[in-house]
Amino acid sequence: MAVTKKQIEQLIQQGESYNLEFKESYTKEIGREICAFANANGGKILVGVTDEGVIKGFNVSNENQSQIQGLARNVEPSMELELTTVDNILVVEVPEGLQKPYSINGKFFLRTGPNSQQLNRNEVQDFFKKERRVFFDELINKAFSIEDDINEEAFSRFKSFLGVSDVLDKKELLNNLDLLDNSHLKNAGVLLFSERVTRFIRTATITCVLYQGFDKYKVLDRKEYDADIYTNFTDTINYIKSKLNTEYIIKGGPRVERLELPEEALREAVLNAIAHRDYYSTGNIQVGIYKDRVEIDNPGGLVGKMKVEELFGRSLPRNPLLFGLMQRMNLVEKIGSGLMRIKNAMQEYDLPGIEIDADSNWFKIIFKRQEEKTAGQDEETREETREETREKTREKILNLIRENSKITMQEMAKEIGISEKGIEWNIDKLKEEGVIERKGPKRGGYWEIKN
Repeated sequence: MAVTKKQIEQLIQQGESYNLEFKESYTKEIGREICAFANANGGKILVGVTDEGVIKGFNVSNENQSQIQGLARNVEPSMELELTTVDNILVVEVPEGLQKPYSINGKFFLRTGPNSQQLNRNEVQDFFKKERRVFFDELINKAFSIEDDINEEAFSRFKSFLGVSDVLDKKELLNNLDLLDNSHLKNAGVLLFSERVTRFIRTATITCVLYQGFDKYKVLDRKEYDADIYTNFTDTINYIKSKLNTEYIIKGGPRVERLELPEEALREAVLNAIAHRDYYSTGNIQVGIYKDRVEIDNPGGLVGKMKVEELFGRSLPRNPLLFGLMQRMNLVEKIGSGLMRIKNAMQEYDLPGIEIDADSNWFKIIFKRQEEKTAGQDEETREETREETREKTREKILNLIRENSKITMQEMAKEIGISEKGIEWNIDKLKEEGVIERKGPKRGGYWEIKN
């Protein structure tokens, strides 16, 4: 079906997504996007548009159209594309493949949100085998009525996250986001826009329980959330925060309140459970708050032959359409980055790392709680410990600079295992103390150790 100029404008306004890719000009990398879309749910590539959504235009010729069709023929198994020119933009429409998995030049790619991730053949085969080759979030839900069942508040909030115009027709927007199939909403949309999701997906809930001691013997409080995904997420975080201890720090200024566990880490853990849970399962997401720990677990364990340690940097999306939409709402970032942000948040809090308990059916993140402290108790001791940690970090930074004076803060963060924000804070301290100095331009410059 031919794409109109109006549809192109709407697609560009919404930005890259699970089923939409921008390319400023023709490159051979288009082949990997074709392969990734074929392994997913199909999609469109707009050639002549920058990653930021700026129309640069593309000189469409028979030669470059033939080159793109040649890339599709090089995909194994080969496939045909539909190419359409709209003004100075080339629209490449890739159908969903019927013989998954597909590869190009011996490499396998899978669409994950607005990105294409390379996998090896065994990972791809195991993934499609385990996931029944039909993603739950892409199934249509005939029980859901777009006219009667969409929660307008949730839908309006979603549009504000995307930054799209209010005048855009509801069905047009849903169709552009690949959430419609024959006028029926897919499960990803049901999860996002239901007022009570259990009417349509019975187990898509989050259960939060406060226990008295170290086991499940005595329940002190219990809540179950069954609204749209964003509301369930915020209600769950508020519930956890209300049950944890707050430390009051008084040190030469106004009193500072600090939750006993970093909120950023808790948020990432809950979002991880929502994005990666197995919605085919009859189980639901469970949050258990015990005297000594907080556990967040979801149905849906490790995919294929992946190991826990591999999850800190890469992952296989169990719900790629849903993940891409959550990414566009700024709830999640790139695949595999959530666990690393949890790790960094725990380090910045000077707390031990999380524990992960996972098998093929369940995935659990465990936060160890600290002993309850009295307001202001041992603050001097804790500050000394924090300063010791900072000193060690600065020494690591200096060692890295000695080895490579052109090293970037991003590379330092990766080497040391803390966030770029943490690296920047320590770099500023070293500059203030006159220990290091930055020479040359921001890009292409180098570090110099002064003292």
